[in-house]
Amino acid sequence: MAYRSSRGTPNGGGSAYLEQENDQLLEGLKDKIGTLKRVTINIGDDVRSQNRLLDQMGTDFDASQGLLGATMKKLGIVSRAGGGNVLCYLVLFAFFVFLCIYFMVR
Repeated sequence: MAYRSSRGTPNGGGSAYLEQENDQLLEGLKDKIGTLKRVTINIGDDVRSQNRLLDQMGTDFDASQGLLGATMKKLGIVSRAGGGNVLCYLVLFAFFVFLCIYFMVR
């Protein structure tokens, strides 16, 4: 759309100004698109890294679950054996588990 001067003739200076303004806006848009692209790439990298950490954490939890399961079986065997020190073993076991959790978290 060409702007017209007061006499009705096309205003060449106005269209050049609009063209220059469009070019500036286009450059700004290109910069914003580049920034968005970098942000999305960084987000993708973070997501992949966090997924690896979650997979590793799942593996660690599975291993600790197996260890605790085996310990609970042994504790069940000890409690069925009918020894008089079952309560003492249970307290020591609970203390050991809390100690392990404390060192893992710390």
